Amino acid sequence: MKSSDDNSFSQFLRESHDSVSSYPSETEWNRQSNQWLVRAFDKRYMYNFQWMGRPIIQTPVDMVAMLELAWQVKPDLIIETGIAHGGSLMLSASMLALLDMCEAIETGATIDPKQSKRKVLGIDIDIRAHNRAAIEAHPMSSRIEMIQGSSISPDVIEQVQQIAKGYERVLVCLDSNHTHDHVLAELEAYAPLTSVGSYCVVFDTIVEDMPADMFPDRPWGPGNNPKTAVWEYLEKHDGFKIDKDIHNKLMITVAPDGYLKRIF
Repeated sequence: MKSSDDNSFSQFLRESHDSVSSYPSETEWNRQSNQWLVRAFDKRYMYNFQWMGRPIIQTPVDMVAMLELAWQVKPDLIIETGIAHGGSLMLSASMLALLDMCEAIETGATIDPKQSKRKVLGIDIDIRAHNRAAIEAHPMSSRIEMIQGSSISPDVIEQVQQIAKGYERVLVCLDSNHTHDHVLAELEAYAPLTSVGSYCVVFDTIVEDMPADMFPDRPWGPGNNPKTAVWEYLEKHDGFKIDKDIHNKLMITVAPDGYLKRIF
């Protein structure tokens, strides 16, 4: 027999699902959300946040989505392309540390907080010296490994594939160069490493929905961006589906159509 707490939680989830299911029909609310994001990019809103002392260039709602996914998937490896200041690495590493702690509490095990079977693997074409030094000096650094090089170069892909072989549950996040060809190449290389039931998250798919002049100093824009790469990848490959419930729930996200769940 289910406890009253179980029933209450189930009711909470049903009510949440019903609410989220109604959001796509909220035409004006969705328009306002898109306009908010246009203004947020214009005012560099995403550059205002930190995680454990390191800048993280994300919206708070996407940060929460990643925390929810980490708890749901319970990965032992998170692969991230794009490092910048390292805030996203810290977000992932801290969640892996929480998973370690929760497992230890549940099993009664004693753990060394500096030792973990879980790892965050970050790849960036240019890990600047001051960022590398700050990341390596951080308390979460024992859970972080970094590779410098293009995320789509054959030698980097080979390194990542070899590392991933040692892990069972893999979560992938793609957030580096946002051109169509680059993201498509990343998807070809790293999406297959995603574990069944886990996610490959492609950030900044929102570029497709932004004004054409939003990124004048960047090679990407409408028609040439992560979302167009996702669409092409899904046309050619089975095994993934867009989890629309996530971006419907978030409303304000830089990754619409970017939360890809591996289903087989």
